[in-house]
Amino acid sequence: MVRARSEERRGDIVRATLEVIAERGYRGASLGAVAERVGLTQQGLLHYFPTKEALLVAVLEERDKWDTSGAGAREGWRLDLIDSLVEYNAMRPGIVQTFSALLGESVTEGHPARAFFTERYAQVRAEMANVLRLEFGERLPSGLTPERAAPLLTAVMDGLQYQWLLDPAAVDMPAAFRDFLILLGLRADDGHASDK
Repeated sequence: MVRARSEERRGDIVRATLEVIAERGYRGASLGAVAERVGLTQQGLLHYFPTKEALLVAVLEERDKWDTSGAGAREGWRLDLIDSLVEYNAMRPGIVQTFSALLGESVTEGHPARAFFTERYAQVRAEMANVLRLEFGERLPSGLTPERAAPLLTAVMDGLQYQWLLDPAAVDMPAAFRDFLILLGLRADDGHASDK
């Protein structure tokens, strides 16, 4: 009972942290602001997460769990599930905004999320290459190898998120991603691609 309450409280803290980071960025988010949002003192918050960095890692890990919960484990990804993930992200702008803000900040030396994102991108590129290899073999219809196409898929997914966050009325993120799959020869144009 106590353990379940503690896990529930940790979940509340992680969600509040996502909100605060989305509003203020990581550097502008304070433990005090998070604590206030969940009705704790800063000392009370430190009972659950001893440092701001530990809290940040928990937030990033939770975000990745959300990404894979609908599609199963990432090892089981297929190209159509990656396409669905882009659509899913379009329904949760706050999470995408937080991720994008942290990603942008993490490129600076000494940022506590830098190692997380470096490792995450290496893993995502490998997973994307595996997805492409399982569906197309060693050469995609465009002639690229899965390893050469994987960073492109990843870059387009994240780059579209930034454009969509800045101007959601002008950028249909799921349709633009489908257009990119058509451009790479990974998907047939079924008439649902963006006409914009």
